[in-house]
Amino acid sequence: MIVQLTGTLVEVIPPRVTLDVGGVGYELGVSSTTAAALPHAGEAGVTILTRLIVREDAMELFGFSSRSERALFDQLRAISGVGPKLALAVLSTFTPSQLAQVVATQDAARMAQVPGVGRKKASRLLVELSDVFSKNADLRELVGLFSPESDQAPLPVAAMGSVESEAAEALLSMGFTSQEAELALEGHEEAGALTIEKALAYALRRLGGGR
Repeated sequence: MIVQLTGTLVEVIPPRVTLDVGGVGYELGVSSTTAAALPHAGEAGVTILTRLIVREDAMELFGFSSRSERALFDQLRAISGVGPKLALAVLSTFTPSQLAQVVATQDAARMAQVPGVGRKKASRLLVELSDVFSKNADLRELVGLFSPESDQAPLPVAAMGSVESEAAEALLSMGFTSQEAELALEGHEEAGALTIEKALAYALRRLGGGR
């Protein structure tokens, strides 16, 4: 697996860059965040972290300026319905630390700013990514959500409104009715779903995975 390349930066034309490595030109798909972090074309000794994706009809190479961005790219692609193009769109809209905070606060309005992501899909992405962050301490530390001393602390939640009302609002944005949302959230506190992301996951399980 190709995990990084070092060479001369030939051109930077987002969402693509070309890197000359020993006389071989590699074209890499990149986010706007990575493109902005790269030096000017012609610079030698440029190292870009990479991820190679092999499909039946093509092999695609993607580049990243940081380990955190590459890790988030991998996690985004693991979500059903998210391909490399959408993953790069998310990472072009938010830096890794910004994305972590959007997920932590369950900010569907900001997530919906990503091209190709509507309100319903934004809410689904937030639920999926919340689960990823809650289970992956290394990723949380990588994006700066926690210091090592507070590694087990829960993700911060939105300051406004109760967990139940925020979770209900997210369910409504996904297309569920008020009655469906209310019934799905019944018993979430007793089940230990005390944060927005856990309450949403609890409700979606009861609803059978959504629509």
